[in-house]
Amino acid sequence: MGVRSAGVRARFPRAAVAVTAVITGLLLPAVLTPRALSANGSEDGSGQAGEVTLRVGIQQEFDSLNPFLGFSRAATEVFRLIYPTLTTHSSEDFSVVPELATDWEASRDKLTWTFHIREGVKWSDGEPVTAHDVAYTFNRMMTDSAAATANGNYVDNFAEVSAPDDGRVVIRTETPQATMRSLAVPIVPEHVWSRVDDVADFANREMPIVGSGPFEVTGYRPQQYLTLEADEDFWRGAPTIDRLRFVNFENSDAAVQALRKGEIDVARKLTPAQFDALKGAEDIERVKGKGRRFYELVLNPGAANSAGEPIGTGHPALRDVRVRRALDRAIDRSELVERVLGGHGTVGAGYLPPIFRKYHWSPPPGQRRPFSLEAANRALDEAGYPRGPDGTRRDPSGRPLNFEFVLHGDSSTDALVGKFVKEWLSEIGIEVSLQPVSDNQVNQRTTAGDFDMVISGWSVNPDPDYVLRLQTCGARPDPGGGGLPDSFLCDERYDELYARQLAEFDRDARVDLVKRAQRRFHEMATGLILFYPNALEAYRSDRFAGFEKQPADQGVITAQQGYWGYYRAEPTERARTAGGGDGYRSAAFVIVGVLLLGALAVVSVSAHRRRTAEHRE
Repeated sequence: MGVRSAGVRARFPRAAVAVTAVITGLLLPAVLTPRALSANGSEDGSGQAGEVTLRVGIQQEFDSLNPFLGFSRAATEVFRLIYPTLTTHSSEDFSVVPELATDWEASRDKLTWTFHIREGVKWSDGEPVTAHDVAYTFNRMMTDSAAATANGNYVDNFAEVSAPDDGRVVIRTETPQATMRSLAVPIVPEHVWSRVDDVADFANREMPIVGSGPFEVTGYRPQQYLTLEADEDFWRGAPTIDRLRFVNFENSDAAVQALRKGEIDVARKLTPAQFDALKGAEDIERVKGKGRRFYELVLNPGAANSAGEPIGTGHPALRDVRVRRALDRAIDRSELVERVLGGHGTVGAGYLPPIFRKYHWSPPPGQRRPFSLEAANRALDEAGYPRGPDGTRRDPSGRPLNFEFVLHGDSSTDALVGKFVKEWLSEIGIEVSLQPVSDNQVNQRTTAGDFDMVISGWSVNPDPDYVLRLQTCGARPDPGGGGLPDSFLCDERYDELYARQLAEFDRDARVDLVKRAQRRFHEMATGLILFYPNALEAYRSDRFAGFEKQPADQGVITAQQGYWGYYRAEPTERARTAGGGDGYRSAAFVIVGVLLLGALAVVSVSAHRRRTAEHRE
């Protein structure tokens, strides 16, 4: 840049140069944002010849880079890339396979588990990874409530964790725990985290972040990008790419446009319309897989904290299970799948998605609540919620049934669901106010019970315990505000079934208990499972020949239970030979050139600046 500026000053009048310098100084920080990336993904566009950067467009904020706190899909995906876990799930079929632990055994009573830690694994700063790091991680979660925010359910039943030596971790549980082979807890380096006094206030943004996965986080700008470099010394072998970058977009439309232009390589969470529109697009391959996610409408049943104290702003009518079931009857799930998902999904039924065949449950005919506005109206009449003169129903105290419906503001899916639900509920005398907010606000309001209705949804692990626990009394926030509730269900019968499935090692018996827990959740109607969306993704086939999917049959390449899709991405020769100057840097020089020419006409500079600054969202 300095050389070019010097050359320009020799050719243009001083006044024009001064104006141009001001404009260039103002514009270049906006133009050279990480959202417009060069082919190799480097921030300055220079890059190393032959290096490959995989650029992934995301529309979700990283709620935290602290693995004890972060639970959003964006954050947990990064944690799988940079932190080890004791075991992981195969890309083939979700079966449990060794990771940091090479093998393990349990005592006859299933109360003591010994995990043998892989030798020779190192943290990215060169320190060895040992059993002491594992013990430290679990003990920190057991003794520090903040450290248990995201994954505390895994250690709730732990009695003691110790490391007799560098190679063994011994975990003793209070009661048998069937999830011991699937502890999806990121292990952190003790020599780093033992210096952190307050986990709740630790952002974990000092670069590079010390981890021990196939990638290492080296750069982060909130709401813009997160950059990871490949760890050449990763114990499984170096990744097939040199760099991975997550690029934030305000919405999926912007991400799709960036994909079409070749500014990113992968776009995920596509809407059905976007997915269909990409059919036949040059150099773009689409991926449609069965989703691990359920899409849920949560009804506030009377939120309370772990001490049983009421919290939040939920409408009192929703404490009545008859009202919640009536609302369930007023939602046409088939219509949502067709009109919102474009057929790219499955009608909602039980709590767990059908991709997990053995655990999936669907209500039998006698327990279903099929769509019927007539039946919903009749149920509300019988429950004592009559219509007032204005047509709006009222509870026994005379309060109108006006519900606030909290939605993710950047989600077109939420917007469409909100529109349909609002129309259907108006047909049964209930007014709905749609309230689109940011992702973080959705999380905050849900945890605080500050909603009547809210859109929720979770990606389910191969072992369903994590999401099952979300509906227990134990998931409610403590009086200080911690906790990770979903629908604020607190039901003695559900909790009993949850505890029994957690302690059951017989596969068939556990499957039966999990299905019975789902049936109870359905009966209580605090969370209405609307549908299971297919995972819709697309990637640049001119830069990548393919990705490893999980599961192999009808799987996806992103947000997996592991790191397989990114770790084993297959770059094309074009990706390996692309220069660093064909992206935003060359575009920036063109813009600078235009500005310099424009400086000859000083009168037009201000208007030109306003136009150019609108680079893209």
